[in-house]
Amino acid sequence: MHDSDWIDLDRLVEDAMKCWGIPGLAIAVVQDDEVILLKGYGVRELGVNAPVTCDTQFMICSLTKSVTAAGLALLVDEQRLDWETRVREILPEFQLCDAAATEAITISDLLTHRSGLPRHDRIWSPPGERSREQILEAMRYLEPSRKLREAYQYSNLGYVVAGMVAERLSRQAWEEFTAQRLLLPLGFSNFGFSTAALESSIDHAHPYGLDGRDVYREELWPMHAAPAGGITASVEDMARWLQFLLSRGRANDKQLVSVAAVDAMMTPRVDVGDSEFAEIGRSQYGYGLESAHYRGDRSVFHTGSLPGWATLVSMLPDHGIGVVVLTNRDPCSVRELIAYAVFDRLRSLPPINWLEIFQIKRKKQLEEKAYTQGFEVPGVSALLFGEPPRDFVGEYEHPAYGCISIVQTASEARWSWRGLSGVLIYRGGDSFQLKEDGIPRYASGIPILFERNAGGLVDRLKSPLEPAVSDIVFQRQIAG
Repeated sequence: MHDSDWIDLDRLVEDAMKCWGIPGLAIAVVQDDEVILLKGYGVRELGVNAPVTCDTQFMICSLTKSVTAAGLALLVDEQRLDWETRVREILPEFQLCDAAATEAITISDLLTHRSGLPRHDRIWSPPGERSREQILEAMRYLEPSRKLREAYQYSNLGYVVAGMVAERLSRQAWEEFTAQRLLLPLGFSNFGFSTAALESSIDHAHPYGLDGRDVYREELWPMHAAPAGGITASVEDMARWLQFLLSRGRANDKQLVSVAAVDAMMTPRVDVGDSEFAEIGRSQYGYGLESAHYRGDRSVFHTGSLPGWATLVSMLPDHGIGVVVLTNRDPCSVRELIAYAVFDRLRSLPPINWLEIFQIKRKKQLEEKAYTQGFEVPGVSALLFGEPPRDFVGEYEHPAYGCISIVQTASEARWSWRGLSGVLIYRGGDSFQLKEDGIPRYASGIPILFERNAGGLVDRLKSPLEPAVSDIVFQRQIAG
């Protein structure tokens, strides 16, 4: 790239950050095993003179999945397991709702999201803390939406189990194993495995969301499914991860992971679907990495998304080119448009105005949001509904999703569930919405419906907490 190209890229990044309300961003570009760009933009915290540096730690979110997969690749190299090893051979306590799937599911199935389970993220999502062992126990109560290996369905739970496989074989905590066997040998120096570690670091970003055009400070939610998305790292560290992947497993002139194992991670194994852009085409998933094409070149990539964070690793491995983008703002198109702009320049392709393309798309989304908000019907406090509140007061249990508690105060009906709390909003009949106090984890609220037994007594509530399966049913608990 010429000097004018770098200036042009700087301008593009700054324009995109302004358009999408991104406080801070860090980018790394690798070409032919050399880091040719390493730079921070903006601030890590609004209202504070704290610029993003190359050492600023971000949540890397689901970029963690490729790290977890690489950890298993180390164990494959050591012949301690195979990609097709059955999970129960290593974790005999592992159990799914489907007995046949329980016995047949393999490491490969976990890593390619082919377990038959949809996301079911709300069994582990914060703030209610669950250990990995508790998550594993809860999985036996989760309804599948497809048969084993029938289809790709993105699921963080598979990577939680994969992390536990590494723990069982290494006899180390996943965090300790990952640091000692991968990240430290690669030269990582500004990284961690939790939001607590992030907050304790001297140089770290703070998460932000966007409501329409208004940027607001997000909660720093913990990430309990750590092997699926819990690593924090700087862009300088992630440049090392890019170099490791592009060199097919080398670190400091040594083969840390075999070429065969890294190639296995990048090999397409299950169909994901078509991109909306012809330049990208159809994508497939491998082991912690996704594959597609960019303007005719093979691409390997993965995005990371959590409230207040958006990240991307994207590579053209046949040309030794890779890009990392880390941001402290809710997921948006900026990470992709920056990567595409870098690829266009390094491949000397006629540039596509990705900024304009994504700006048009965003404008349409904002218009649609404004239109639909005009038709929303506000609810009323649960104190005003016709039925006596005591008919609904109580505790409702699901073996995987936990306990929803309903209480009546002097002024309103309130609820609590896995560390969240708020008021009940009446929607008519036995239908309500759980509205959160403060900045909501679930911005649109959580709809619930109370149901009655033959005697007319409320004995359960249900909620569409996982859209891919039937409503999740919580049974009312009887005192004593």
